[in-house]
Amino acid sequence: MFDMMKMMGKVKEMQSKMKEAQDKLEYIQETGEAGAGMVKATVNGKKQVISIEIDEALMSKEDKETVQDLTVAAINNALDKADVSAKEEIRKSTEGIMPNIPGMDLGNMF
Repeated sequence: MFDMMKMMGKVKEMQSKMKEAQDKLEYIQETGEAGAGMVKATVNGKKQVISIEIDEALMSKEDKETVQDLTVAAINNALDKADVSAKEEIRKSTEGIMPNIPGMDLGNMF
């Protein structure tokens, strides 16, 4: 027999764990780089850019377009890494609460 109260308890527990996991995403930091490390971007698990470092060797007017391209590449690299870390944190936080349903990826909720 389906126990609705037990299911509601699981849903509340899941909501609590998801909120906890969301709060932790701010503290996940990943750094991506481009141009052999000449441009570095650091982002958090909430996909916010925290810092950008640009090697002084790139700081000339002639290299402006290169710096812009490398900055975009570094940020995208860092965001990809943060996405993987955030999904892992969500997976760990919700492990054992909800059944593993094929095709249901809770990490994509953020």
